[in-house]
Amino acid sequence: MNSTRLPLLIEPDTLEDASGEDNLLIVDIGKAATYAQLHIPGAVHLDYTRITAARKPVMGLLPDEATLAAVLSAVGISEHTHVVAYDDEGGGCAARLLWTLECAGHRHYSLLNGGLHAWANEAHARAIAPVTPIAGRFLPRPDSRPAADSAYIKQRLGNPDTCLLDVRSPAEFTGQRKFATHGGHIPGAVNLEWTQLMDQQRNLRFRADDELTDMLAAQGVTPDREVITYCQTHHRSAHTWLVLKHLGFERLKAYPGSWSDWGNNPDLPVET
Repeated sequence: MNSTRLPLLIEPDTLEDASGEDNLLIVDIGKAATYAQLHIPGAVHLDYTRITAARKPVMGLLPDEATLAAVLSAVGISEHTHVVAYDDEGGGCAARLLWTLECAGHRHYSLLNGGLHAWANEAHARAIAPVTPIAGRFLPRPDSRPAADSAYIKQRLGNPDTCLLDVRSPAEFTGQRKFATHGGHIPGAVNLEWTQLMDQQRNLRFRADDELTDMLAAQGVTPDREVITYCQTHHRSAHTWLVLKHLGFERLKAYPGSWSDWGNNPDLPVET
C-alpha cells in the first residue's frame, strides 16, 4: 500500500499492512512512561509539550515557525512524510499533532483509530526498545485557515452561520468548574463533551459515522455551517476537529488557547 493513499482515519490492521512503506512515519505522542513499556514497532516518540506554546495564563498556543521546523524535523518529518499519529488516551494529543501539521501546511497524515488501546488490545505486535528518529527536513508553510483567534470569534458572535462547539465537560461549560479567571463558555456555544464521540466498547475508536452525525446535528453542528471547536487549551477539541474533518466538514476551524485565552480576558463576554 502506498503511504500517500492512507486514509485520514486508519485502522490498526491497515497500518500493520502498511508498515515499512517509504515515507511512512509512525509517531507516538502519548506519555513517555507508556512508550517505554510498549509502543507500535518502529514508532518514534514525541513529547506533547514540544508541539504547544504558552503565554501564561494562556496555554495550548501554536509554537512559532522556527520551533515547529526544529521539532518536526528532529522527529523525522520531511515534506513527503506521511505521519500516522497515535497516543494512549483516546486521540487528543495525536489529533493536536495532526492539526498542527495542517497549520504548518503539511497534508500527509492519518490518525490511528483507537490509538494504543486498539493496537494493544487487538493483539498487534508490540515493541519496548525506543526508536531513534532519523532527522528529516521540515519547512513549515504556515496556513492560518485551520485556526481561529478570539478576535475572529468575537466578530462572529450571534452569527447563525457560525457554530461554536465547546467540548469540555458540562461542569466546565456552565462554570461550575473553573480553570480560568472566568468560568462559563463563549456566548452562543453548544456543548458536547469530547469523550462522547468515542466508542468505549471498541477501544476508544470514533463512533460510527451515522452516530456521530446524529449526535452533532442534535447540537446544531452541521456541515453547512462554519464550525469552530474549543476546549481549555485545544487538546480535547483537536480530537473533535479531526472527527469533523473525518466526517467531511469543510468550513472547520479550531481555537488554540481556547478557554485559557477567552476566560482570562476581561474584555470578552462570557455566558454561564
